[in-house]
Amino acid sequence: MIASPHTKKQPPTKAERGKADKANAPPEKAPGAKASKRKPAAAAGEGTSAAPVFDLNDSEWYLNRELTWLGFNQRVLHEAEDSRTPLLERLKFIAIVSSNLDEFFMKRIGGLKQQIGAVMRELTLDGRTPRQQVQECHLVIRALEAKKDQLFCQIRSMLEEKGIAIESYGELTSKEKKTIREHYYTNIFPLLTPQSIDPAHPFPFISNLSLNLLVTLRYPRAREVSLARVKVPVGLGTPRFIRVGKGDHFVCLEDVMMNNLDMLFPGMNIVSCEIFRVTRNSNTERDEDEADDLMAMIESELKERKFAPIVRMEIGTGMDPVHRGRLAAELELDEENDVFEVPGLLAMRDLFELVGLDYARLHDPPHYPIEHPQLQTTRNIFHIIRDCGSILLQHPYESFSTSVERFLREAATDPKVRGIKMTLYRTSVQGRIIDSLVLAAQNGKQVAVVVELKARFDEAANIRLAERMEEAGIHVTYGVVGLKTHCKVILVVRQDYNGLRRYVHIGTGNYHAETARIYSDLGFLTCDQTIGQDVTELFNYLTTGFMAKRNYQKIVPAPRMLKKALLSRIEREIELHRQKGGGLIQFKMNALEDGDIVKALYRASQAGVKIDLVVRDTCRLRPGIPGLSENIRVMSIVGRFLEHSRLYYFRNGGADEYFIASADAMKRNLEARVEVLCPIESPELTKELRAIFDIHISDQCSAWDMQPDGSYIQRMPVAESSPCGSHHLIIERASKRLRESLKQKKKLRLNP
Repeated sequence: MIASPHTKKQPPTKAERGKADKANAPPEKAPGAKASKRKPAAAAGEGTSAAPVFDLNDSEWYLNRELTWLGFNQRVLHEAEDSRTPLLERLKFIAIVSSNLDEFFMKRIGGLKQQIGAVMRELTLDGRTPRQQVQECHLVIRALEAKKDQLFCQIRSMLEEKGIAIESYGELTSKEKKTIREHYYTNIFPLLTPQSIDPAHPFPFISNLSLNLLVTLRYPRAREVSLARVKVPVGLGTPRFIRVGKGDHFVCLEDVMMNNLDMLFPGMNIVSCEIFRVTRNSNTERDEDEADDLMAMIESELKERKFAPIVRMEIGTGMDPVHRGRLAAELELDEENDVFEVPGLLAMRDLFELVGLDYARLHDPPHYPIEHPQLQTTRNIFHIIRDCGSILLQHPYESFSTSVERFLREAATDPKVRGIKMTLYRTSVQGRIIDSLVLAAQNGKQVAVVVELKARFDEAANIRLAERMEEAGIHVTYGVVGLKTHCKVILVVRQDYNGLRRYVHIGTGNYHAETARIYSDLGFLTCDQTIGQDVTELFNYLTTGFMAKRNYQKIVPAPRMLKKALLSRIEREIELHRQKGGGLIQFKMNALEDGDIVKALYRASQAGVKIDLVVRDTCRLRPGIPGLSENIRVMSIVGRFLEHSRLYYFRNGGADEYFIASADAMKRNLEARVEVLCPIESPELTKELRAIFDIHISDQCSAWDMQPDGSYIQRMPVAESSPCGSHHLIIERASKRLRESLKQKKKLRLNP
């Protein structure tokens, strides 16, 4: 959240300042977990005791991946609670948390339930069994959902004061009801398919994340009742919130349906109507080694996901206990643990429909990405890169369209460009990336694209894009068997005046125009000869899968080298600190989950190395424990943009090293994905990376400090004035760079 230049934000109350998230506290020991092995070393002499010795294999020193991720969502939800956040932005954060929790059940809870079903008893690094994790996650989620419902009620009331209302159908006037009923009959009623639930009909299929009505009805004068299920047809052009009249008053689609059931069941008596929603497991991956056709395998997985086991059912308050039990039984759920009663609105992710309403004062001040100062010219972009050597891009502060998309667009039309190679993990269907690649192929250039078909929830979109590119004559491959291709790399080979030259883009975020407006990411454009050679080797590996000895001189790829490189540099920092002092390690990432990296950081802290970790969500490490991690600070930035960049720094005895990467310090990224760590060497560019670290570490507005027990406390400004958060400061810094560049160009024009 950033301060509006037009409105002074009020500092949070004393009660708000004291709030801390306790969800991630160390667990009670799981059966089989090791007891704590911190013990004093042998005494150096009578009356003295040495520093404690820590067993770094003890689960006590590690936090749980799932619970720390839920803790991140508690921090996100706090943005909806913070009165300094504009009202519709507060509604947005409620929608974000709702969407996040849906995916959490689909991916993480679904995976844990599979482990339970497979009778897996292996403990996590923090000493929990799969069953313990599910139980503890459920407790945290129920509290999180209750808080979310409470906040939604408050925000809903405040929105009504601004003229934005979600009304109940019963509150509408007779005229409004008539209009809505006519709209419903014309535009929605034809889409409905009521299904009977009785011994003569199989229990209907319930699709993932669908809203459903359970209708109890009977014939006139009959005693026996019948049940029917009706799906609420949200999506594909049908909104969840139907506008009432010409203003910004809305009524929920399910509310309209509930009050017009006589259309669906003419002549029947409606006894009751209840609402429920289900979430299905999304973990349906198969073994790639056994697949003859990877695309066919992914398509089969997607079909299986549609019918995957249900992991959660949400119901409206007051559902008949008999109906609740019957639904749970039919859907093969544990009624006590897997059924969540929601007192208010179900599926709050649909609130995104209202977030975009045009009320300038209820939104953050508009942000328009600037053009990078070096790219503010119509000169050929390859000439610009050749003259600059390297360019650092900061999204969303600097435009994705006029940098990355321009890089590809000019590559497609430049007659001197011979070939383009690119990795694609997620991209926008509406973006210009695919259009440029297709145009390049049509212009006779060699184009090769490595598409990751197994990017979760984007599999179907990536299959369609791959087919479109293949039809255009692009050479499409799907990466290395058994590894996800997660690195973000473009290689352009161009015939320059002195021979072939390689131009490269390496990024921390996806080639996705839409997320580039709301995710904070870094990109690097360069014609560095060595990096170009390394990237050529990387693509040769990706398109063949051959592990052969590849001599990477600058970039550090995973899974073979990246983890070793990080661990060796941490050990080097320890050794240099022992020799010279002043050791410093700073990481900025989305998640810190890999146990080996955490242990190495603990050892560095014990050696006296200062460590700053800016970790957005999951973090296994416990900072501030005397003798173990008192030299480590962990902070999380939550605000207007989603922090997504990965940045690594080692002081290295004064020979500073900066890297950007596509990888977080997670076991899956370091050992089961193709990732890239890339050095940034230009002093001008490292100065910008240093500023990013300094701004985030000193943030007094949107930063949260992790405590030794895993809880977080939000930083508060020392002075009465409301400072700006990291995102606003970086926006200002980018604008200042642009102004200075324009000023310098003007001066050169006037004084050639």
